[in-house]
Amino acid sequence: MNNWKRNVWILFICQFLVLGAMTMIMPFLPLYLQELGVEGEKQISIWSGVIFGANFLTAFLFSPFWGRVADRHGRKLMVLRSGFGMAVVIILTGFATGPFELLGLRLLNGVVSGFIPASIALVATNTPKQHVGYALGTLNSGAVAGAICGPLFGGLMAEAFGFRMIFNLTGICILLAAVVVLFLVKEETKPDPEAKVERSNAIKDFKRVTIHSPMLSLFIVGFLVQFALLGMNPLIPLFVQKLASGENVALFAGIATSVMGIANMVASPKLGKIGDKKGSQYVLYYSLIGAAIFSIPQAFVQELWQLIALRFLLGLCIGGLLPSVNSLVKRLSPAGMESRTYSFSNSAIYLGNLLGPITGGWIVAGFGTRGLFIFAGIILLISVVYVKRRVLPILNRKQTVYQTNEVPS
Repeated sequence: MNNWKRNVWILFICQFLVLGAMTMIMPFLPLYLQELGVEGEKQISIWSGVIFGANFLTAFLFSPFWGRVADRHGRKLMVLRSGFGMAVVIILTGFATGPFELLGLRLLNGVVSGFIPASIALVATNTPKQHVGYALGTLNSGAVAGAICGPLFGGLMAEAFGFRMIFNLTGICILLAAVVVLFLVKEETKPDPEAKVERSNAIKDFKRVTIHSPMLSLFIVGFLVQFALLGMNPLIPLFVQKLASGENVALFAGIATSVMGIANMVASPKLGKIGDKKGSQYVLYYSLIGAAIFSIPQAFVQELWQLIALRFLLGLCIGGLLPSVNSLVKRLSPAGMESRTYSFSNSAIYLGNLLGPITGGWIVAGFGTRGLFIFAGIILLISVVYVKRRVLPILNRKQTVYQTNEVPS
C-alpha cells in the first residue's frame, strides 16, 4: 500500500478514536456540572454554554500559532502535540472539583487541541494532488463515525462507571491515537527550509495567504457552513420532543442526529472522488444547494419520520461541504505555508462552532425551533450565492490557465 493511503487509513482510525472519545463527554457536561455543585436550571444552562464555548474560543485564538509551528517543524509533530496534550488535560478534567476548574481546563484544552485539523493538513500535504479530495473525504468519514458512536458509548459507560471515569477513558483513547500516529504515520513532505528561518506573525501570514484569491472566500464559506449547521444540532432534541409527544425522546433525538452523521460518513469519500475528477468547487456548490433545500422543509414537518428523512438527505449533502473546502484550501495554499493556511481556515470554522449554537439559542427564543431551520437555510442560500459569484468564476479561470499550461507544446 502507498504511504499516503496508509496514512489516510491509520488517521481514519485515529480520528474515529479521538472524535468518539470527545463526543463521549460533551453530552454529559451539564450533568457533570451538577455533580460539581452547580444548582438550578438557569445556572446549569449558563455554565454549560460558557464551558462548551470555552474550548472553541481558545482554539480559534491559538490555531494560527500552531499552524506557523507546523510549517516550520512538521505536521506530524502537531498531531502528536495535540494528541498527548489533550489526553493529559482531559484526564485532569475528571479530577475537577468545581465549575471554575472545569472552565479553566476547557480553555486549556482549546489551547492544545487541533488533532483533527493537524491530521487534515498532514494528509493534504502528503497525498498526490489527484487524490486529495478522496483522502480528505475518507478522513472526514472517520471523524463523523466517531462522533456518531461516541455519545452511545458515553451513555453506556456513564451508567456503568460514572461521569468522572468517562474523562479518564476519553483521555486514554486520545493517548492511544497519539501513540499510533507516533509509530505508524509517515510524513514524507517535510517543511520548507525557508519557512524555518522566516520571521513572520499571524497578520503577515494572513495577508500572504488571502492574497491568493478566492482563499478568503473559502474561509468565509467554512464559517457560514458551521454557523448555519452547528446552530441546529444542540436544539434538535427540543424539536423531537414536540414531534414525539414526549415518548422515547432520547432515543428519537439520537436517531435524528445519527442518521445525518451516517449519511455524511457514506457520502464524504464518494463526493471527494467526484471532486478529484470534476472539481471540488462544483461539489461544494451543489452540496450547498442541496443542504439549503433539505434544511428549510424541516421547519414544516409534522411527523417525526419526515424530520429523520430530511436530516438523512441533509447529511448526504454535508458530506461534500467541509472536505471540499479543505481540498480547495490545499490547492490554493502558498508553498511552505500549507499548515498556516489550514490554521486560518480552522479558525474560521472554530468561530462558526462558537457562534452557531449561541445564535441558534437566540433564534429559538425569538421565533421557536422551526425558525431555526429557516434561518439555517437562508444562511446556506447566501453561501450558495457567495460561492457562485466569488469562488466558481475565479477557480474556473485558474483551472483553464492550469490546463493550458499542462498541454505539451
